[in-house]
Amino acid sequence: MIKSCATIALVPTIKSGPWIYWNDLEKSMAHASSLGFDAIELFTASSDALDVATTKTLLEKYQLQLAAVGTGAGKVLHGLTLTDVDEAVRKKAILFIENMISFGASFNAPAIIGSMQGNVPVGLDREKSLQWLAEGLNYLGKHAASLGVQLIYEPLNRYETNLINTLSDGAQFLKTNQINQVGLLADLFHMNIEEVDIAASIRAHADFILHVHFADSNRRPVGYGHTNFNEIAKALQEINYQAYVSAEAFPWPSPQEAASKTIDSFKQLFKN
Repeated sequence: MIKSCATIALVPTIKSGPWIYWNDLEKSMAHASSLGFDAIELFTASSDALDVATTKTLLEKYQLQLAAVGTGAGKVLHGLTLTDVDEAVRKKAILFIENMISFGASFNAPAIIGSMQGNVPVGLDREKSLQWLAEGLNYLGKHAASLGVQLIYEPLNRYETNLINTLSDGAQFLKTNQINQVGLLADLFHMNIEEVDIAASIRAHADFILHVHFADSNRRPVGYGHTNFNEIAKALQEINYQAYVSAEAFPWPSPQEAASKTIDSFKQLFKN
């Protein structure tokens, strides 16, 4: 069964980002639960920003699962990426993600690597950057597997990275480098920019997709843009996708209205 998820960010310095809820964890969880969401996806400043026991208590109180944890604060707050030219920075990036994986594993939740993949620096050989990315993903994937969780790699659009932009390129990269412990995130906003046919790409790479980010063409909640979601929903059902579609979207026009619009769209698209 496809499950619904709302994003919660707890990093006030990046409040302009695409997350439905902000700041107050319990209030956000209570609202998401009241609307019928199955889970939340968390974006925190670090792996120790939340107490595990307290968070588990809140999840149980509001009958929610933790679908995934984001790692992007490593780049946003500390400038860390897996492809930095400085080996010391790459090691710090790996440690930051490793700790986030361990935090997520406390809830049996996977970690997501998106912006922390970085870019090919100006003047540097692309193959060297891809080698560093492969080494990082391979190491971190094994760490995740040792804790019984998955690791999710997210292809981003060309304006956010010049490494991997499509599901096809992501799948080929994982196969070529024999990175067997890592799957892909199908982010519908990024795919709207990069894919020729979103539904066809989902069908073609069904075996790699572990998580879906649910947002419209303008990164507002589904229903506030121009993406046609009927074929996308059909494709996800056809491949028997059983995980989360998580609203990584702007809290527009407000967090409460964005959450309500998201769950209404989810119920409309995934009636079964």
